Amino acid sequence: MNKRLEIVGKILAVAALLYLFLVSISLMGAAFKGFGKGFAESLIQTTSNPFVGLFIGILATSLVQSSSTTTSVVVGIVGAGGLTVGNAIPIIMGANIGTTVTNTLVSLGHVSRRDEFKRAISAATVHDFFNLICVAILFPLELATGYLERTATFMSRVFTGVGGFKITSPIKIVTKPAVGLIYEASLFVSGAKLAAYIIMTTLSLVLLFLALYFIVKVMKSLVVNRAEIVLDNVISRRPVLGLFAGLAFTIVVQSSSITTSLLIPLVAAGILTVESAFPITIGANIGTTTTAILASFATGNPSAVTIAFAHFLFNLTGTVFIYPIRFCRMIPIHLAKGFGETASVKRRYAAFYVAGVFFLAPTLLIIISKLF
Repeated sequence: MNKRLEIVGKILAVAALLYLFLVSISLMGAAFKGFGKGFAESLIQTTSNPFVGLFIGILATSLVQSSSTTTSVVVGIVGAGGLTVGNAIPIIMGANIGTTVTNTLVSLGHVSRRDEFKRAISAATVHDFFNLICVAILFPLELATGYLERTATFMSRVFTGVGGFKITSPIKIVTKPAVGLIYEASLFVSGAKLAAYIIMTTLSLVLLFLALYFIVKVMKSLVVNRAEIVLDNVISRRPVLGLFAGLAFTIVVQSSSITTSLLIPLVAAGILTVESAFPITIGANIGTTTTAILASFATGNPSAVTIAFAHFLFNLTGTVFIYPIRFCRMIPIHLAKGFGETASVKRRYAAFYVAGVFFLAPTLLIIISKLF
């Protein structure tokens, strides 16, 4: 009886900590959007150069921590005639890289515990490396052939006017009251929006670190030797199930960042391996585009439908090119594990990586491109 009560108590503790974790992610996203949305919007409108567009997509999405937000802004600008579909596609590709910043930031929550951090940063960066490889393959292909634009335009002609709907994310519903309350309290204390966003960012990081620390601690004692066996048997032996699980869960929660961020503590705790988490991550990559497609049908705007399909085709084509071939799918896994080893020894490299890949490098490349 005491054993059962202990297990029930731990399950309730994990549920409460997961809620705290999701609130911290949502709070961080809200704060970043407050900081960067206006800047991101003005940034997106400044280019017709596909290379600059790619870097702008990375930077803008890293600033607002949401590829959906970047995609929505791009659709609005394309619809208003400020960008062509061809110029918008590289921004969408960049957004795919930028959206991975959230789960990479989450992995930094394990930085004080070396073994956990090695697994966590590997699980996070496998998403980064996969998307970087997709861009390395599809960006030159798109410049040479216009494959994504042509195919997405054809599909939009077929599907425009069929009617659509928007899925409401249950995660957003349950976290919105807490995020709203914290925003109001921060605004009341600080008296200015910018200061409120700084308070929210600081609080989100504190909540994130605390939630991750205790989630891993409780889950290790609760599910070790149970979930580990089930997950290894189901996902490791049938990776395609993991892919579809990631796709389905992301369609429901409407955020690939939430799906991939939830994997980080599982891998950090040793419950999932990087190899098992990888197909779930790829499924999340595809899943995050399907909700945008459904929503775009409802707009009746051909540009909106085309951009949504281009985003979907980019992720689907990248998956088809890379995942079925063992040699290809092992490249992002080996790169992520190698970086995990390095970052666990010299943990400052992880901070340099986040700052460099998501913020400094795209900013410098945008400035250089503008100058020359």
